[in-house]
Amino acid sequence: MYNARGVRTPVLDLVRPGVLALCRAYFGLELVGVEHIPATGPLIVTPNHQTYADPPLVSIPVRRRVHYMAWSRLFEIPLFGPFIRLLRAFPVQIESSDPRAAREAVRLLQAGQVVMIFPEGERSPDGRVQRFKPGAFRLAASLAAPVLPVTIAGGHDAWPPGRLLPRPRRITITYHRTLHPDPRPGGPTRPSSARSPTPRRASP
Repeated sequence: MYNARGVRTPVLDLVRPGVLALCRAYFGLELVGVEHIPATGPLIVTPNHQTYADPPLVSIPVRRRVHYMAWSRLFEIPLFGPFIRLLRAFPVQIESSDPRAAREAVRLLQAGQVVMIFPEGERSPDGRVQRFKPGAFRLAASLAAPVLPVTIAGGHDAWPPGRLLPRPRRITITYHRTLHPDPRPGGPTRPSSARSPTPRRASP
């Protein structure tokens, strides 16, 4: 059964305004449509993937614990692997199907948690959206879990592949209305009925 209660993150809530201010100063970070982020219940967050900084940047306005599905090879890097585990990342093999990662995602979603999955599977080499892998959406349909589509623009310019550190470039992250897949075969995917006439920007 889904857990309907939102889970607060007091430590992150404490540092969130400072992180947001720093990102705004360096990247001109703009967060649009934050009112579309559900406060409770299971949720699959599906951003496009442009930089290594995407997971923490997308998570800034999500005032809940977020679990991240991450490339399995990252967990083999000394120090970095244990570090991202502390940040609630779990490994997935992007080269083939990974039943273990799927089971972990199912467990988390059935407990009412937030899981972030990058449908492209890896960073875009040129900033353009790559072909999506179907895993995240199959998972959503099988559990009738809502999907929060997220669009990252400008990340590739700020931190392209091959560059050691990011440079100051404007990044805009847009949180779209949630989608509600129908678990029936061939069933439609419904957007959230909640409408907002003007997308709201994030505040600290």
